Amino acid sequence: MTATEANGRHWAPGTQILWRYRENAGNRVHICRPVTVVQDTDELLAAWLAPDTPCVRPMLADGTPVNHEPLATRYTKPRTVVRDRWYGMGVLKLARPGEPWSVWLWWERGWRFQNWYVNLEEPRTRWAGGVDSEDHFLDIDVYPDHSWRWRDEDEFAQAQRDGLMGPAQARRVREAGRAAVEAISAWGAPYSEGWERWRPDPGWTVPELPEGWDRAPVRAEATAS
Repeated sequence: MTATEANGRHWAPGTQILWRYRENAGNRVHICRPVTVVQDTDELLAAWLAPDTPCVRPMLADGTPVNHEPLATRYTKPRTVVRDRWYGMGVLKLARPGEPWSVWLWWERGWRFQNWYVNLEEPRTRWAGGVDSEDHFLDIDVYPDHSWRWRDEDEFAQAQRDGLMGPAQARRVREAGRAAVEAISAWGAPYSEGWERWRPDPGWTVPELPEGWDRAPVRAEATAS
């Protein structure tokens, strides 16, 4: 099934769409992940990234994986994108319209729940084939005992030094992070809703990476999701 949503209509469960991130300080797609819609309402978009899904991810032009490059040069060396496949267990992504983060659920093998992961990002914009965003480097791990910790603060600082994020945007990201922490402390949705017990429909197929995955990203003037 392919996405046909437009003009504010919702995708039906089982619809396959693209969850994409444009490059920072640029306008190309550098992360693209085909996902299957679990739920799409005015309050929440939930999507499943299945194991072994074909994806697109950034890599340095010399073939070095991004996370293997020293932080001082990680964001300044030339980059390209490569096709790959999602490794390990799948990921359930939850996003509320207009919220500057999404919450991901991670499991270990055997469906042993590991943790939630708050990905700070631009509020998603919808288009006929999926949603687009921009990653904001800073993240939060959230654990079943209600504890949490910041992640990638070093990358967040380096991105600012390298001009990928100006002071005003960095302040907005920090504010979003504090708001996300308040939501964690309140332990409301989505942490209290039992999503860690969710399982994918066994009849769903692993999505393919379609032609046109790299069409120009949709920006914030479109409908947020």
